Amino acid sequence: MTGIKIDGKEIAQHVKDRVKKAVEELKAQNINPCLATVLVGENPASAAYVRTKHKACEEVGIITKDHKLASNITQTELNETIDNLNKDTSVHGILVQLPLPDQLNEFTTTSKISPLKDVDGLTPYNVGLLAMKKAALVACTPLGVMEMFDYHNINLQGKNVVIINRSNLVGKPIYHLLLERNATVITCHSKTKNLEELCRLADIIITAVGDRTKFTLTPDMIKEGAIVIDVAISRNEEKLVGDTDFDQIIQKASFATPVPGGVGPLTVAMLLKNTITAASLNIQLGQ
Repeated sequence: MTGIKIDGKEIAQHVKDRVKKAVEELKAQNINPCLATVLVGENPASAAYVRTKHKACEEVGIITKDHKLASNITQTELNETIDNLNKDTSVHGILVQLPLPDQLNEFTTTSKISPLKDVDGLTPYNVGLLAMKKAALVACTPLGVMEMFDYHNINLQGKNVVIINRSNLVGKPIYHLLLERNATVITCHSKTKNLEELCRLADIIITAVGDRTKFTLTPDMIKEGAIVIDVAISRNEEKLVGDTDFDQIIQKASFATPVPGGVGPLTVAMLLKNTITAASLNIQLGQ
């Protein structure tokens, strides 16, 4: 059998169309949705990611404010920048591009962001709300994966799902989102035993390792008709690759995502959606 390719670009465009309409409705009320980005240092990959996000915002009419800070900035100085953005009523969403230089603490930094402007869904407050099924702002990549399931009308209830990742950005948030849909979820990681056996029992595999020297999900590790979501992205011999070889996996899976062109475009699209959600939250609370 040959499965169905989950086209992240196509689904992302549907999300962007909805966001653009929401932006127009907000602007009709004299509200201009605005995303502030904070980039510390001159990491080329991080700078490229920020440019991509700014371009996507421009496409749907979201205003951006770009804050570029020196790589040797102190934690106190970074905290002050975030505090000022928290107080700025013209800013609805705040994104601090990760990773940060070694002298800065990621948890301390993300914790300083107002939960109402936390478009990455990383503040302890929003993470706690997610665990309680009450979160309005959730990490963008997991939201994008859920958007893929919805777009293809994939019913998650009762499905056995294996997640190969336990990070705060991917594995942990998507675990909670899947539980909300009544899936049975197993989170796997570098210390998991019998990983291949667990994968073969799964209806859905979500993999996000991102290092082919450590892990590759091969066709013999999935059962016939499984769904494979490849969240990973890394460079291998000058090519962008995920944890799977799509051309091989799609011969056995019922649905699968390519890399690039799969989850990546949805991550950016969900950032736009979160910015609109944050704008709405700030408006509702009069901030």
